[in-house]
Amino acid sequence: MNDQTNAIHFGYEKETQGTMAVPIYMSTAYDFGSADFAASSFNLEQGTDHVYTRVGNPTTAILERRFAKIEGGSASLAVASGMSAIFYAILNITEAGDNIIASTQLYGGTITLFTQTLKKLGIETRFFDVNGYDAIESLIDDKTKCIFFETISNPSITVPDFEPIITIANKHGLLTIVDNTVATPYLCKPLKLGCDVVVHSASKYTGGQGLAIGGLIVERENLVEKIKGNSRYNYFNEPETSYHGLVFSNCPASSVLFTFRMRMVLMRDTGAVMSPFNAWLFVQGLETLALRIKEHSKNALLIAQFLEAHPKVKKVNYPLLATDKNYANASKYLQNGASGLLSFEVENLAMAKEILDKVSVFSIVANIGDSKSIINHSASTTHQQLSKEELQKAGINEGLIRLSVGIEDADDLISDLAKAIG
Repeated sequence: MNDQTNAIHFGYEKETQGTMAVPIYMSTAYDFGSADFAASSFNLEQGTDHVYTRVGNPTTAILERRFAKIEGGSASLAVASGMSAIFYAILNITEAGDNIIASTQLYGGTITLFTQTLKKLGIETRFFDVNGYDAIESLIDDKTKCIFFETISNPSITVPDFEPIITIANKHGLLTIVDNTVATPYLCKPLKLGCDVVVHSASKYTGGQGLAIGGLIVERENLVEKIKGNSRYNYFNEPETSYHGLVFSNCPASSVLFTFRMRMVLMRDTGAVMSPFNAWLFVQGLETLALRIKEHSKNALLIAQFLEAHPKVKKVNYPLLATDKNYANASKYLQNGASGLLSFEVENLAMAKEILDKVSVFSIVANIGDSKSIINHSASTTHQQLSKEELQKAGINEGLIRLSVGIEDADDLISDLAKAIG
């Protein structure tokens, strides 16, 4: 079946009561029924849905199966937030003394995680400009564990060329981890392009209405083939003492290797668990994501075209503008639209603040991906922790304004911006 049908039906069998809506299983624990079944469950012989909600919940499992199907992966793990998804994806393959390679064009919270928190754990981040791939190989050594980048970067709106990054990663036996939050699986499927792991902030377009915080990690089909026997990833290839010597790359769940280890080690030990109620909200959002992302993309392109023609706007960043430096990559990888995120530059900080204070339909909010349109000044909010040098590398200056274009009428949104800019 096609993605939109899977988004509504996949992974739910209507269970005992025949309910059309996916039930919310608000329970922390489950009756094992027998001592033998309980013991086998804790020995990883019975799956994860009915052990303890810290490692699996029936409502959350439906979201995980459904989202993995749409992304084109073998399995997914739902976690408490998008930042948890990124942190777990990295922590699943690294330890003190290791390093990762990451694009400079990332969400500010991701850069802070990589340069501050991971640094305190002894994990180094080495950055490369996503517009230039030649530097990547010079950053790789025997302690490198992955290459991390975003499908559409937030807020510089850069679209990478996947092919050379994947080629370099595969040459060195490295995993590629891609944040696909802004594009969503309806506009781009990095796993089908050859990437290994995808992360999402489900709080954005998946939910669509700013109601809940959550994250998702998805692994590609047959990822075990890249990890098994790979000396970079000893966690998966050596006996796990907390499971009596289990080797994850050889276990019955090796077809979902990456997310299974994350679930049974990191989730078990650190507990960044998605609430079943939030999982249910994301299931509802997923049903309409295909329709919403088309409208987001259509409105954003119309607004980008309006802004590009405005005499007070210095520059517009939207990859489906023919004048944008990312147009070739966007035409190659984003054939169904470029999502609702765009940014534009005005003369200075004072003018940017004046525009934010004058809009009436747009709201000044730090979130993205909402059905309602949002405006934000990145340098003073989401990327405020970065130094001037880091802001420059991320493509952010004081006159940059980020828009998350919603699904209101495009004429009303353009009129609101026209009045605010003057």
